[in-house]
Amino acid sequence: MMFQPPFTPADRVDDSLRQTGYAVLAPHDTATWMGQPLASLLALHPFWDALPPDQHLKDGGRYRRRRHSCWEIDGQHLTQVPHRAHWQSLDYNALHGGIERWFQPIEPAMAAAPAWSALLRRLAQATSALRGAQPWYLEAHPFRIDTTDGIGRPTPEGAHRDGVDLVAVMLLGRQHIKGGETRVFEAQGPHGLRFTLTEPGSLLLLDDARMIHEATPIQPDGAPVGHRDTLVLTLRAGGFQGP
Repeated sequence: MMFQPPFTPADRVDDSLRQTGYAVLAPHDTATWMGQPLASLLALHPFWDALPPDQHLKDGGRYRRRRHSCWEIDGQHLTQVPHRAHWQSLDYNALHGGIERWFQPIEPAMAAAPAWSALLRRLAQATSALRGAQPWYLEAHPFRIDTTDGIGRPTPEGAHRDGVDLVAVMLLGRQHIKGGETRVFEAQGPHGLRFTLTEPGSLLLLDDARMIHEATPIQPDGAPVGHRDTLVLTLRAGGFQGP
């Protein structure tokens, strides 16, 4: 059984983030919110076919492929920074925290796409609406979770926060899988919700200070192998996380 997302209208995103700590956009509202055609956003999806394997999985899995690149955003000024490691403290990632994890960078053609820069700038605007206008330090992670091992874990670290200001999770595609349910909980309260993103272009936004999140494992739906493609972007004030 799949629960439908509690979709947020495009003109209510800022209010929803302030009031509830999250917003979920249907694909057409993602396009409206970004000011870009949905087709231009989904045209990024072929880049997921060239994601390298994640060599840092401590559970020994082979189910995750990814890249990683970083940007600084100050108003409308967008700058890709020199390639750097991804680092999280053990406070936020008990499984993979405390180490520098190096991944191959996002392909230049993907970073040069107009829809890419429009998405990053729009996320910075939303974070400024939530926290106040200031420079933002953005990390971008295209992920493919597959069922090579029979099961794939989108969040092997479990329910977590990321130690940032805003988390964005966009679904690019699901193929031949079941599972992959999104679960969002208040960090300091009793409320939570569960739903499954199924439509490419669906977008979840989270106030990371207030919300804990995870996605449940995926399994094949009867086909030999399946996968779930997402783009995770985090924005943080004051600088990138580091040792």
